Amino acid sequence: MTKMSRGLRNNNPGNIRLGSFLYKGEKAESSDSAFRQFESIEWGYRAMFMLLHTYATKRNCRTLRSMIERYAPPTENHTENYIRRVAHATHLSPDEPISTLDGAVMTAVVAAMSEVENGVKADMAAIWRGWKLFISNF
Repeated sequence: MTKMSRGLRNNNPGNIRLGSFLYKGEKAESSDSAFRQFESIEWGYRAMFMLLHTYATKRNCRTLRSMIERYAPPTENHTENYIRRVAHATHLSPDEPISTLDGAVMTAVVAAMSEVENGVKADMAAIWRGWKLFISNF
């Protein structure tokens, strides 16, 4: 039997680190000393969509490359490998502009990122439920 990844145990498929505010659906008290924990996997996917959207709107990260360079910086990750894997899985060029409000594109991006983060294929139905939680804010 294989052990479930930390991100999936935390319902945090993007391995989003603890921070100074709470996302919707985030547990107020995390038993993990470094990473956020969510009530369900859908809330964790919603947080990924929110974070990437924030990068696009507040940090002008509008390509896979710029989003992933911020999300998974070289000080902690093999960022170029991460970018290549997500680009290959989504059939997107790392440098083409993408819209964080395009459900088809963003669910594919988040699925690929979740696979990089957790080492297993993402549950697309859960990602789409997370997308619906995210997009209901717009």
